[in-house]
Amino acid sequence: MSGSDTPSPDVLTACGLGHTPYRDGLRLQEALVAARAAGETGDWLLFPDHPPVLTVGRSGSEASLRAEPRRLEQMGIELFQVARGGDVTWHGPGQLVGYTICELGRWGHDLHRFLRAIEEALVSTLEHFGIHGETVPGRTGVWVEGEKIASIGIAVRRWVSYHGFALNVAPDLGSFDLIHPCGLRGIRMTSLAVRLGSSAPSLAEARRTAAEETARRLGYAGVAWVGEAEPWRWVPELPGGREALRESSWDRGRSNDSADTVQIALAGGGVMNPAGRDRVAEVKEL
Repeated sequence: MSGSDTPSPDVLTACGLGHTPYRDGLRLQEALVAARAAGETGDWLLFPDHPPVLTVGRSGSEASLRAEPRRLEQMGIELFQVARGGDVTWHGPGQLVGYTICELGRWGHDLHRFLRAIEEALVSTLEHFGIHGETVPGRTGVWVEGEKIASIGIAVRRWVSYHGFALNVAPDLGSFDLIHPCGLRGIRMTSLAVRLGSSAPSLAEARRTAAEETARRLGYAGVAWVGEAEPWRWVPELPGGREALRESSWDRGRSNDSADTVQIALAGGGVMNPAGRDRVAEVKEL
């Protein structure tokens, strides 16, 4: 893509990816992070529709899994270890997943500010549909009357964010019984469908509202929607096209950024890049 095709830095490019196996979504994020760090593209907000999957962040442990691996295999649920902050969570049908591929210079490289802005965007999204969401000091995410409705887990490489948020629109909440969500014991998950019943928005309605609120809270002038094929232009070509991603040389269940991941203490709301090297910084989800 030529420089003239690079989106305006004041616009957040959004894309509904449709059905996206989790492994494919990881590969796409990797490609866009590299392109954004090189200044070859603008900031993105991706909305994949993942089949049922469990992902374990850098703070995760086996104790957070309530289901045996054999049971997960029988249910056709894959398990991935990923570079984002946080513990274990579930993604699947009825959940709005948003991946933020954003250069953080406009935020003064302050991950706390960026994270809080995403929380505010999710709270505003809920308010749009008549639900009062709130944040809880010391716990990342959004809650409704003590029940969790949205989770956030962010990773950053070369000051470009990836991974993002998951808002429960109308998922099967029984899927969360497979885990201790985000490593927390005794919490209850909720959704827009549970709270609003027949008046709950569709996934498409929630997607559009979440994109607009995310752009607004992150300080963009607007949202530019593109077709689902557009972001895949940044993925290195493989024989067989997009389907070949599943047959690539990646280790099963692990993104290839995990080996160079390092946690960096967030002191005073900011992060320093150690020794000026390219690292991955994590924001933990609690």
